[in-house]
Amino acid sequence: MANCHKLFIEFNSAIALDNSRKETLRTSRDAVRDKIRNYFRDKQNGFSPKFHGQGSFMMNTIIEPLDGEFDIDDGIYFKVKTEPTQTVSTFHHWIYEAIDGHTKQKPIDKQTCIRLVYARKYHLDLPVYYIIEGQSPYLAHKGKGWIKSDPREFIKWFNSKAKADDGGQLKRVVRYLKVWSDYRKGDLPSGLIFSILAANNFAPHERDDVALYQTLINIKSNLKLDFACYRPTTPADENLLEDYSKTNKNYFLERLDSFIKSAEKALDYRTTQKDACKAWQSHFGK
Repeated sequence: MANCHKLFIEFNSAIALDNSRKETLRTSRDAVRDKIRNYFRDKQNGFSPKFHGQGSFMMNTIIEPLDGEFDIDDGIYFKVKTEPTQTVSTFHHWIYEAIDGHTKQKPIDKQTCIRLVYARKYHLDLPVYYIIEGQSPYLAHKGKGWIKSDPREFIKWFNSKAKADDGGQLKRVVRYLKVWSDYRKGDLPSGLIFSILAANNFAPHERDDVALYQTLINIKSNLKLDFACYRPTTPADENLLEDYSKTNKNYFLERLDSFIKSAEKALDYRTTQKDACKAWQSHFGK
């Protein structure tokens, strides 16, 4: 059996952000935080923003995407006693106004966040929440209004799963799945969905190639029984695959089958190291 574990470890080093890049991103993010704080300090409208990082950057599963532009999520929280009388659009407008001019490109006001784009490098997504002490936060969604959502809970949930894995293998498996999705450029699931599927179906092994293969098998088995991916935190029991069309569902399952077959070939005792690498490369690129 070809053993590609060391090659996977090298691959992980190539796709994960190094510490110097992370520090640069933190510095950039903190500058935006200061700009937003100053905006509300000058506005004196009674609101004072707090911040909490979220997403793959905070979970340490972020990857270097093929197109070179990755995203960072930084939640903006307003502690209040009751639901604000101001509209969701008003809060979006305030954040837009606060960061406008920070980069050459105009901010983008999206449904669930305000996006700040750093040309050809990355973008910073800024979702807005209000939170009443002792309750779950509510996200400012331009299409749906204020909706209950707590990404902080998700980070705690994922980290509790990863904590049992002292070697960091679960996070590496998530990165491998995200690179696969990035390379395929089709309608494969988001990083959030892959994080949940990997955490719920993780099969640890002393080798990363074997762990990835066995995790893929578990994901396939569960999706064949029930094509669903339930959010484990607020909003609880939301099926993130519910809106998948039949076409997208079939595409995902077909790609999953193809990935598993290539992994089986790579792990077959008759396969040479060179051919095993080719089998993996057909899903990750070179």
